[in-house]
Amino acid sequence: MAGDRLKVQYPFWYGGASSMAACLVTHPLDLAKVRLQTASTPGQSLISMIYQIIVKEGFFKVYSGLTASLLRQATYSTTRFGVYEFLKEYYVKVTETSKPSMGILLPISMVSGALGGLVGNPSDVVNIRMQNDSTLPRELRRNYRNAFDGLYKVCKNEGVGSLFRGLSPNLVRGVLMTASQVVTYDGAKNVLIDLLHMDPSKKSTHFSASLLAGLVATTVCSPADVVKTRIMNSKGTGKSAFSILRSAVQNEGIGFMFRGWVPSFIRLGPHTIVTFLVLEQLRKFKIAM
Repeated sequence: MAGDRLKVQYPFWYGGASSMAACLVTHPLDLAKVRLQTASTPGQSLISMIYQIIVKEGFFKVYSGLTASLLRQATYSTTRFGVYEFLKEYYVKVTETSKPSMGILLPISMVSGALGGLVGNPSDVVNIRMQNDSTLPRELRRNYRNAFDGLYKVCKNEGVGSLFRGLSPNLVRGVLMTASQVVTYDGAKNVLIDLLHMDPSKKSTHFSASLLAGLVATTVCSPADVVKTRIMNSKGTGKSAFSILRSAVQNEGIGFMFRGWVPSFIRLGPHTIVTFLVLEQLRKFKIAM
């Protein structure tokens, strides 16, 4: 981002707060995406999935698992954004450069994304289960009241280790998401400012850069996201990420890895845009500083 901003020490939680705000807007789309990724047969559209949820389960069911989704952003996004900005600012301070190169930002983002995936994995497990619970037979439903109830029941019934089910693909997704989303945003913003001479303080600049970041992130993260969702939603089968991947490819074809790409982008695009717009406003007004 702009060199003058890198010199300011912004609060660690800005990224998490921005992602939580975006979560409130895009949660119904995220719910539909998870349902599409775990469906036994492909072909259903995003709109028909949302319509089906409202008709069969009620309007407010489109916010199923909201507490877990907010907790996930509070852990996962706070960590990845916070670590990314800390490492970036530390590099600038040590090397006395104004703008780190892409070769520096990529490894910084990968470390940040992996740490975010690790910290956010427990809430992600509960999040996916709560979103998909209504589709299960009644005798198999978990019926978590909220995110914290879900964490407690997972530990009680399945052991603490189950909170880290699907950790490998989640780490991969965290690395890919942060590298593609945050680095693309930084890179796109610099291009818009330096080459197209757009105003770095304008929302149109932030919107354009975040829209491109959402497009890149959706495409890069789709395979890991689908595999991660299936592992976390499984009921203690003990299958590895590789075996689930191999089975899905054999039964559904390679295209399964991009199932739900459109709803993923429809969800991740607005989520990315709202996240960075809110983040830039927090920085502009220096909230809580």
